[in-house]
Amino acid sequence: MSGIVSFRRMQDGTREDYLLLDESERQYAVGLADRVLEQLRKLDHALQGYPVSRLRHSLQAATRAMKEGADEEMITAALLHDIGDELAPYNHAEFAAAMLRPYLRPEVTWIVEHHGLFQNYYYVHHLGGDRNARERYRDHPWYEACVHFCAAWDQCSFDPDYPTEELTTFEPLVRRIFARDPHDPRYQAGQG
Repeated sequence: MSGIVSFRRMQDGTREDYLLLDESERQYAVGLADRVLEQLRKLDHALQGYPVSRLRHSLQAATRAMKEGADEEMITAALLHDIGDELAPYNHAEFAAAMLRPYLRPEVTWIVEHHGLFQNYYYVHHLGGDRNARERYRDHPWYEACVHFCAAWDQCSFDPDYPTEELTTFEPLVRRIFARDPHDPRYQAGQG
């Protein structure tokens, strides 16, 4: 693709300008899976202090989800739930959910978006916080699924001895998910 739009202010753009930009965005999106995988690899060197890297934690969570028989979207969520750690350390869950929202069903992105608060149950009381803050969502239809996500896949995935799949196992899954049409209504409705 070549060409530059005719405007300097968006309000002056023409239909042809916006068709050009739409095509440019679609071409750029083709490489999204590669960029996601690269960002995931960066977690191998992020946030010290845990017995495994953030990448190994993510791979371990995804391995646990896969071994439990979770569907592809939940495995993807387990793999990418902490991808925002490097760029958004204080709201990484919301960051990850926003990235995933065009590609995964609303239940899964809700779980990713809220997993940080639900994870607090395991440690925040040691820092003077309210470990039961997640209870405000008790009546939400995806509450139990988020509790399970954290209990079975997230909070327990810091074990250097756990047999964990490598990123190559999950690369085809990431490529399939990010090859989806981000405008598909299945991933837009019912954000809960």
